Amino acid sequence: MSLWVLFTLAAAALQTVRFMLQKQLKGAGLSTGGATFSRFLFGAPIAAALALLALLVTGQRPGLPGADFWAYVVLGGTCQIVATFLTVALFALRNFAVGVAFTKTETVQVALFSALILGEAASLPGWIAIGVGLAGVLLLSKGPEAGAPLVGRPMVYGILAGGLFGLSSIGYRGATLALEPLPFFLRALLALAAATLCQTAAMSLWLRAVEPGEITRVLSRWRRTIMVGITGALGSLGWFAAFSLQNAAYVRVLGQVEIVFTLIASALVFYERLRGREAAGVALVVLSVVVLVLAAA
Repeated sequence: MSLWVLFTLAAAALQTVRFMLQKQLKGAGLSTGGATFSRFLFGAPIAAALALLALLVTGQRPGLPGADFWAYVVLGGTCQIVATFLTVALFALRNFAVGVAFTKTETVQVALFSALILGEAASLPGWIAIGVGLAGVLLLSKGPEAGAPLVGRPMVYGILAGGLFGLSSIGYRGATLALEPLPFFLRALLALAAATLCQTAAMSLWLRAVEPGEITRVLSRWRRTIMVGITGALGSLGWFAAFSLQNAAYVRVLGQVEIVFTLIASALVFYERLRGREAAGVALVVLSVVVLVLAAA
């Protein structure tokens, strides 16, 4: 099995665990911004330490990254933060499920952005995998409420979030490519450290201006929030490593197995039964993964 496949599967599994941990933070008295910030605050030192350790072990002495590297890092980090806030905002809307479904257009959008920005076009089998996977994810997404309008703020937020998540993937893929010819794992570590440090700084300024005292609350609850940072950092490392090896569109399509992991966790932890529509969605997602792996082999 290809390395990028293993890294993507590991990243999707860790991301599922992180989401489960962040869900529990609602009882810790933190705002949405605080719960999001904990991921970067505790993840940044871990990513920086791993990058420094990798430099010491490998003996690599890379020069200062160029402007293109930092441009990609800022693009990826900023888009990821805004997309996360848009997704959270969907939960405050009556028909948020409509918007969440539209965020799943990310796989199509990232394929288009990848071709336009990085010149990495998906193959025909790759597009087939994208389409099959998108259909499966939409089946797994809760449908709109009866009588709910399709066009509205939820749709706008959802499509914007999906597009920004796609741009974030392109930014991170571009950042790892800008560090060539360094080894792929070192490129992933350096890009991850730079991105998380930038995101921590940006969110610190934001929270100080908009939510005074929230940073102190995050720090005071470090026993509950640190695991979010650890799983977030390790999961992100998996994504970055995969991006350094493969087209971002293929990585994001394969990453949709996270939904399958979530359903499995839901069944094992909360004893929730799988409905027929969900089973069909899981089957399509798995089929898309098989098609994608064969196409990229």
